[in-house]
Amino acid sequence: MSKKLFYSVEEAQELLISLKPMIKKMVELKRLLDQMGFDVYKHQYYGGSGPNGTGKFPKEMDELIEIVKHISSLNVEIKSLDTGLIDFPHIRNNGEQVYLCFMHGEERIEFWHGLYSGFAGRLPLNEI
Repeated sequence: MSKKLFYSVEEAQELLISLKPMIKKMVELKRLLDQMGFDVYKHQYYGGSGPNGTGKFPKEMDELIEIVKHISSLNVEIKSLDTGLIDFPHIRNNGEQVYLCFMHGEERIEFWHGLYSGFAGRLPLNEI
């Protein structure tokens, strides 16, 4: 099966059903790693030079990496680990490439935005 380049609204809503538990877990793992003092972006504890002296990452980091890899492999962009913000690439009827936008805590995809307007430029899905 080839990698999906763009999602229709219906396809994105359908895929979201299976992604929502992963997004919830992703947000929880990021929060837990923050509480542990582990910088997920540098792959080290804050102020430290290595993972934790054992040469291994916390198991929560390994789990977070697997979730991120899976979501990314679907050509869904993770915009924030902290808030569970993700974007699905979409082509509007006028041919413009945009993103269908979802954030953890929302029921379903209800917003979209242009490639460069980001979260601040979210518009209601009924205006797509």
